[in-house]
Amino acid sequence: MFFHWLEKNPFFFVSGVSLVIAFAGLIEIIPNFAQAARPLVDLKPRTVLQLAGKEVYIKDNCIACHSQMIRPFKSETDRYGDYSLSGEYAYDRPFLWGSKRTGPDLHRIGNYRTTDWHEAHMLNPPKIVPGSIMPAYKHQFTNVADIETAYAEAVTVKNAFHTPYGPEFKRTREAWDAHRPKVIEDAKKIAADMKDEDVKKMVANGQVPEIVALIAYLNSLK
Repeated sequence: MFFHWLEKNPFFFVSGVSLVIAFAGLIEIIPNFAQAARPLVDLKPRTVLQLAGKEVYIKDNCIACHSQMIRPFKSETDRYGDYSLSGEYAYDRPFLWGSKRTGPDLHRIGNYRTTDWHEAHMLNPPKIVPGSIMPAYKHQFTNVADIETAYAEAVTVKNAFHTPYGPEFKRTREAWDAHRPKVIEDAKKIAADMKDEDVKKMVANGQVPEIVALIAYLNSLK
């Protein structure tokens, strides 16, 4: 009898269905915000060098052609790897999910591309990927990455957005001076796997070319 009454009273029928859907949605969504949105257990904060590479990625508008969001569809996971989880973006401000794929998704590119591959690809994309319409980014081999601003970004998102960077990221000159040797050390590890001798010399002299920072960032996407 109750269901017959509902059928005769569309307002109450629609209201009841809406309440059921809303309740079911909350049950599904709230646990995700409470757990999955937190950093994954094995997720590490980006290094200052990787953050500098992220800034190069943004500056050179890589997001215009590449997404960083693998959807849970077989066609995507077969091509790009495991689908993306919300907790993987805990250290990202801003998010670089993108909305267009002229080129492939890059969220797992660190699993299947190497430093020397990126070096050759950024110099001459069509030579490495026949038919590619991606332009060359030769300026990245001579431009110096702004690693100090990258450090400031980590401090800013930590304080303003409660991004879970560690206590070593402080808004002081002493804290930055303590980080700089680690940045150069990380850059030397990337440059060691590259062929460009000028890049190696720049790093040896304490300068970080944009290409080194960018590769460090791309290698971290796993």
